Amino acid sequence: MTSAVSTSRGILPPTGFGVYDSMGGVSAPLVQPELDCGENNETELYSVSWNQDYGCFAAGTSRGFRIYNCNPFKETFRRDLKSGGFKIVEMLFRCNILGLVGSKSNTQYPPNKVIIWDDHQSRCIGEFSFRSEVRAVKLRRDRVVVVLEHKIYVYNFMDLKLLHQIETLANPRGLCCLSHHLNASVLACPGQRRGQVRIEHFGLNMTKLINAHDSKISCLTLTMDGLLLATASMRGTLIRIFNTMDGTRLQEVRRGVDKADIRSIALSPNVQWLAVSSDKGTIHIFSLRVRVGGQDPSTDPTVPKRPALFTQNSSNSLDPLISTSTSANPGSSFSFMKGVLPKYFSSEWSFAQFHLPECTQFIASFDSQNSVIIAGMDGSFYRCSFDSMNGGKMVQQEYIRFLKTETKLQ
Repeated sequence: MTSAVSTSRGILPPTGFGVYDSMGGVSAPLVQPELDCGENNETELYSVSWNQDYGCFAAGTSRGFRIYNCNPFKETFRRDLKSGGFKIVEMLFRCNILGLVGSKSNTQYPPNKVIIWDDHQSRCIGEFSFRSEVRAVKLRRDRVVVVLEHKIYVYNFMDLKLLHQIETLANPRGLCCLSHHLNASVLACPGQRRGQVRIEHFGLNMTKLINAHDSKISCLTLTMDGLLLATASMRGTLIRIFNTMDGTRLQEVRRGVDKADIRSIALSPNVQWLAVSSDKGTIHIFSLRVRVGGQDPSTDPTVPKRPALFTQNSSNSLDPLISTSTSANPGSSFSFMKGVLPKYFSSEWSFAQFHLPECTQFIASFDSQNSVIIAGMDGSFYRCSFDSMNGGKMVQQEYIRFLKTETKLQ
């Protein structure tokens, strides 16, 4: 699979990104989209996705895209284009650069193109074209990652040059996640075997293969520093936490016993809690036993300076990872017979729960230490809290209908 890249000349991206230069060769100039200023209330929602720190989320619509701030909740801006909508809208924290992929009905940007959009200038500054449909786009401050069904391309953000190509098992969901600390460049994606996750530690020039599940991977996420990986399979009953350096499984929690489609997994900034959403209509919160600094030391003035992450946390020692405290998750009353009864009876169950309509796809993450935010494909936004001591049923704090629409999956 090959790709073609077109870039505008002389465009300055945000501070630290460098300058986009021509990639060489002959390419047609980028055609800039026309903004749609007309009034039209018929808008379909194609996708919702968080930015990297979960402070905002993007909504891809049939008319363009919208960006929302989570706390306080408000629509930050929207862009409606005459050419049609976008099925993928990938933010880069809160900066002006976005990665966009058009919907099937977009007359200018088809689903096999990735658009690098500068919203300060309201125009496209870079473009990737592929022979097949783009499944996902992931951004770091120094990388652009494009996910196709069987292959992942990693580009340098400064000049859009291709750095890596990764073969994967069939990946229609576009599963891929990145670390976002400046001193740790880590990528996680499906491997080439069922249930396998491939970890690329680019800074260490090291690849780690983790046999995470027996069935295919359905969802995965990394901590901001890339040291921990959380995964779920197509069965949707178990969520597992791994050390990405040596592949050790650190913890396993159980969502339920019946099959479910896991829609999102999120780790709290201090890695104390894990949130899971599924098609069963319940957001589950789990207590974690692992212990990792949740903030980027390079950006947090309260954290003492220390050596790079992977020199401090060696692959042959899990002491920096495992907390001495036991999990707060409830277990079976038969857990004392672990090793005698089936694994089900020694499972760790969710600590807190929040119930939602089963007919809608939701993604969940953490707003603050004991607060969870939820965005739905029905155009709904929730904020709820849980008791960190006793768990149980979460309390709804806020509900907003940010887009009144019928969803249309692309």
